[in-house]
Amino acid sequence: MQKNKKIVIRYSEAFKHQIVKEIEEGGLALEEVRVKYGIKGYSTIQGWIKRIGKLGALPKIVRVETPDEKSQIKELERQVQELKNSLAETQVRFLIAESQFEVICGQQGLDPEEVKKKLSAKLSSKP
Repeated sequence: MQKNKKIVIRYSEAFKHQIVKEIEEGGLALEEVRVKYGIKGYSTIQGWIKRIGKLGALPKIVRVETPDEKSQIKELERQVQELKNSLAETQVRFLIAESQFEVICGQQGLDPEEVKKKLSAKLSSKP
């Protein structure tokens, strides 16, 4: 035997804003709008007016995401964090190598900046 499933209706933010605007600007009664759009709940529109009314002119961001988009966002956030960690590790390794380079140049009596210029010139002149 199959149980009767309750149907849950979800209204988009854009639809809610449209309804509130019609009530505020069009002078329609709540009941008229409720019947016009087939909204079953009596307090549904009242809740929208309390939440959106008068402040409804402020810009609102409506974001509709599929489950795939949500998982993609989480994966991209994970990748960004991984890249940040890799970049930090690379920067630490660079600083260590830079310090070692300066120590070796000092031990050999060389100016680190002059050695860098010569290496840059050699690298840029190679085809």
